[in-house]
Formats: sequence, C-alpha cells, structure tokens
Amino acid sequence: MILPGDDRLESDEETALTSGSWIDGIQHEFLSPHRDNRGSFTEIFYNSWDTGIEPRQWSAVNSMTRVLRGMHLHLRHDEYICILKGMACVGLYDLRKSSPTYKSHSLVELNGDRPARLSFPAGVLHAWYFYEDSIHIQAVSETFETYGQDDNWGCYFGDPELGIPWPDLNPILSQRARNFPNLDALAELLDEYAAARECGVVADESVTRYASTEVI
Repeated sequence: MILPGDDRLESDEETALTSGSWIDGIQHEFLSPHRDNRGSFTEIFYNSWDTGIEPRQWSAVNSMTRVLRGMHLHLRHDEYICILKGMACVGLYDLRKSSPTYKSHSLVELNGDRPARLSFPAGVLHAWYFYEDSIHIQAVSETFETYGQDDNWGCYFGDPELGIPWPDLNPILSQRARNFPNLDALAELLDEYAAARECGVVADESVTRYASTEVI
C-alpha cells in the first residue's frame, strides 16, 4: 500500500490530481472553511455554483481504512462528493465514446483537512479508496430508488486497462465489487444492454445483474 506523502503520490497542490489528466466535465474546487476556537464551518454546496449537477438525493457515507468502493458506472446521473473527515483518492475513467477524453483516467486526492468538492458527469467510471477512517457526503441527480435497478453498473477496480495506479492492490471490497467484470466485458454488456433497449426488449439477466443492487 502507498501512503500519502510517498513520492509515488506527489500531486499538483492546486489541483489534487495525482495521476492521469482531467477528464472532460469533472469539476474540482477547494472550499473555504471558516475556523475559530470552536472548530470550523464550511459551505459545501450552493445552487448558484456551477457544479454540473442538480441534486436529487444526498447521502452520508462512513468508510473504514483501506476500503475501496467501486468502480461504479451510471449512464443517467451525475455525482458530487466531498470528504468531511479523513482522506481518500477518487479514481475516474471516461467511458463516454463522444467525450474528447474518452478512455482517459484521473486519480484525485481528497482530504478533510483541506476540503474540496468534486463532481463528475454520467458515463464516468468511479471509485473511492480511503487511506483512513473517513466520512464523505455525496449527491446524485437521480435517486437510488429509480437508478438502483437498471443503472448501477460496475467494473473491477484492478483491471490494468484502466491505467489507474491505485495505492492499494488488495483493498477491502464488497462481494459484488470483487465479482465485477473487467473493462472489456463491461463494454460488451453495455452494448448488449443498449441494443436491447433500442429494440424495446428487456436485456437478459446475465447483462442486468451488473447494473443493479448495492447502493455504493
């Protein structure tokens, strides 16, 4: 496992990008905590901010050290995240064929001691790895009640084709995440799913089983 501060995790102080390049549509901005002798107050979201997302659901997530959540893919909704406590890195991979950054990756470091907001559009694979016990909030532009059954895809985080240099190659994963298909297999499933929808039929369960269940 590579820990924060390791030379292999040197990042641009002003962008927190530790590997890859910025995927088109990703937004990252440091926030401004107001600190005093009582603690701090940080505004994390304004409707007037250009975040690229119109939230429909907010969630708080508590993760233990060395947990990796993902990689997940949603074709319909955008996401917004902010680390409140702890430290994480977010791996992103662009699966949008029409995107100028198609098949590019970003690895972005987020730290509760220097809060920042990160948002990304639908069609971008994403996962969170936590260096320490952490709490983050996230917003999505579609509720899990509506996307959870048919738009909650996944890809195995350690597929070399992603090109993401995760700091831990043996993290704590959910059972579902351990069984996610690799990138090529996911692409085939997505093509099958799209073809089925275009024909107005329901995709075979072998396809949709990778698109449903497990909130995060």
